[in-house]
Amino acid sequence: MDESTNSDIIANILVFDSGVGGLSIVGHIRKRLPSSDITYLADNRFFPYGLLSEQELTDRVSSLLTRVLSEYHIDIIVIACNTASTLVLPILRATLDIPVVGVVPAIKPAVKLSKNKIIGLLATPGTIRREYTDELIRDFAQECQVVRVGSNKLVEVVEQNMLGEQFDQNIYREILTPFTDHPRWAEMDTIVLACTHFPLAKSKLSLAAPEIKNWVDSGSAIAQRVTALLQKGASRRSHLKLDYPSNIVLLTDLSKNTGDCTQNFKRYGFDCVNLFEP
Repeated sequence: MDESTNSDIIANILVFDSGVGGLSIVGHIRKRLPSSDITYLADNRFFPYGLLSEQELTDRVSSLLTRVLSEYHIDIIVIACNTASTLVLPILRATLDIPVVGVVPAIKPAVKLSKNKIIGLLATPGTIRREYTDELIRDFAQECQVVRVGSNKLVEVVEQNMLGEQFDQNIYREILTPFTDHPRWAEMDTIVLACTHFPLAKSKLSLAAPEIKNWVDSGSAIAQRVTALLQKGASRRSHLKLDYPSNIVLLTDLSKNTGDCTQNFKRYGFDCVNLFEP
């Protein structure tokens, strides 16, 4: 997908997730919009969101983002979490006065890439079970067989890796075992990484399963959508003088942050890590 640079767009973009997964989206946004600032909010106090009830998650995300907008000048919000996107987007779009972009499993582009029409869907167990996922498969992948695998383990591995912990390559092979044990594994040529954490482990996953030709995620599509909305004039606050540092990370629990984590945030263009108490 085209990732042309739009250096003339200057905006303040909020990327939100329960953990570090949204950094996979940040990378694509920075490529497209190098002149824009990004505020990254991770609700790591309540990580992982998959353990919350739907009502708890809806209330938490709504109150958190309302508070952020009262304190920060934000032009557009990216909900870089599949779980939150499938539940909270309609509410946020109805109540907030700025655009809100969500993420969905990249099933549609995966169907276009797959030659054998045997596709793996690697997601969290919640996303695997979500009715929204069923609808995407019905709408775009009726001619394909979609093999679903839910993994909370990979989310934890990515989070711990961000904190500096290293894992043996075997753990990635174990995570992919439900695919490799499937009777049609030899025909599977494409796997959808349907959690924003998972693209951060793509190099490890591809080493664990070199047979897979296409590892597909929604990062580029999300960055393209953000760019399109900003080009249409969605930016309404970026002309205001910021009274806080740009390109910052906000964590709801600093006790889980370490020096390794801070250094990794800097690799994604962030200058500092602050506490955000809603």
